[in-house]
Amino acid sequence: MALSSVLRQPGTRRALLNLVAFELGWLACVLGGSWIAAPVAFVILTLHLVWQAKPGEWRWLAGFAAMGLVVDGGLTLIGGFDFGDQPLMFGVLPLWIWLLWPLFATLLHHSLAWLWQYPWLAVLGGAISGPASYYAGAQLADVTLASWLLPVQALVWGLLCLWLAIHFGRSERRTSPA
Repeated sequence: MALSSVLRQPGTRRALLNLVAFELGWLACVLGGSWIAAPVAFVILTLHLVWQAKPGEWRWLAGFAAMGLVVDGGLTLIGGFDFGDQPLMFGVLPLWIWLLWPLFATLLHHSLAWLWQYPWLAVLGGAISGPASYYAGAQLADVTLASWLLPVQALVWGLLCLWLAIHFGRSERRTSPA
């Protein structure tokens, strides 16, 4: 199948739009800081919920927002991040880094839906791309990372992606015809 015919398929276009929206949100958060991140993330998340989200998907966005506060907030409290003089939400995280979590959750049922059928690939992808994203973001946003943070992030994101693969793989098996 030619690339042009694949791109004409509605599912492919929606997945690509989902991925592009996430990347724009990531860039707005990392490069723009909290004042730019807030309105951009609000627009992306709202448009996602209105036009692309599956019923009940808002729970995943809210859950990942809470998880981001716990995971990144906890890692900040134990010295993993140094945000310098950036204003902190709840005294632990800049708004822009927290917003990356619900933005990532917009990918779960769309651009990344295929990945959850391959647990080993999900673990590998999480363990590599999670820390890589933190490293790139830290370089662009002038955030200092503790020397131990990236290996911890590899573990966190590898395990998180394993859990997602198990969860979505199990739900896929329950909904598949026998």
